[in-house]
Amino acid sequence: MRNVFGNIFTLTTFGESHGEAVGGVVDGMPAGIDLDMDFIQHELDRRKPGQSRITTQRNEADRVQLLSGVFEGKTTGTPIGFVVKNTNQHSNDYDNMRQLFRPSHADYTYYNKYGVRDHRGGGRSSARVTISRCVGGALAKLALRPLGISIQAYVSQVGNIAIDRDYRRYDLAKAEDNIVRCPDPAKAKEMEELIMKVKAEGDTIGGVVTCVIKGCPVGLGEPEFDKLHAQLGAAMLGINAVKGFEYGDGFDIVEHRGSEVNDIFLPESHQQDSDTNAKQLEKHAANTPTNHSGGIQGGISNGQDIYFRVAFKPVATLLRPQPTIDLNGNATTIDARGRHDPCVTPRAVPIVEDMAAMVILDNWLLNKTVRM
Repeated sequence: MRNVFGNIFTLTTFGESHGEAVGGVVDGMPAGIDLDMDFIQHELDRRKPGQSRITTQRNEADRVQLLSGVFEGKTTGTPIGFVVKNTNQHSNDYDNMRQLFRPSHADYTYYNKYGVRDHRGGGRSSARVTISRCVGGALAKLALRPLGISIQAYVSQVGNIAIDRDYRRYDLAKAEDNIVRCPDPAKAKEMEELIMKVKAEGDTIGGVVTCVIKGCPVGLGEPEFDKLHAQLGAAMLGINAVKGFEYGDGFDIVEHRGSEVNDIFLPESHQQDSDTNAKQLEKHAANTPTNHSGGIQGGISNGQDIYFRVAFKPVATLLRPQPTIDLNGNATTIDARGRHDPCVTPRAVPIVEDMAAMVILDNWLLNKTVRM
């Protein structure tokens, strides 16, 4: 199994849903970055279970402990080890699943690939392991702060309830004002009601998270096989329950002609930075009045906002009987118990942001290295 993300900024993760802990090691973190532990913990709090009535009621504090790589409040440039203890596992809830495969879950594929699986909450395939991504992403966000790069994600759709796709119509900071994490308060209420209705029926529902990256410089991305949008797509599709990724106008762009969706370049006056590399990077700075490309052209960032959408499927575990097979291939019925999300999308918002932060920081460090 590949458990390492990144090239220069790397995250290696470990742990299972019902094991002792989850954690990881971040390497390549720049030295001298102010370490804001409250911010890192806040990222985990946004992801953690039990935070509202529309999430699983598993009660975990998800307190992170940093083990290395920090001295007197600043990063040292050495590996940052961290751990988050599991304290509220109800492993007995999964006893009836020991011999069964849950429909649309990773049980069947893990068992056939490795010949063994952890039936308690999915083990390594559980979304709980995304804790490590949130810690790594929080560290990446802290490193991006001095560069003026910000990342904001929000829920843009739950089921058939969606807000306008143009993120510029909303104050994205308001997404954190409600438990759905949608910047449109009226639509957020509708989404919440739908999630509660689905939950009462023992069912689940999917949704869409939109993410906007502002302040990204021109030049990030490594063609031919590491285009920036391909890296973002891989990072997002690696998140549990993700079924789709599109950037810019995405699939909607096929309905238009090139004359309608080309992002025309206009000259942009700017003040040259004194740094040689910055001068070289921005010497042909331009502005595009439209941004159908989503801030990426030819696989390389063009200085405009980068925006993309991530589709999350309905959670596979239903609190209602479903037909399935057992380890011997015999037909049977599974009746899941335990604490599960009726819609994972609101809790996925920080995970999307944090994966995006790691992709951008890794590429910024790589771009800095190749231009020295």
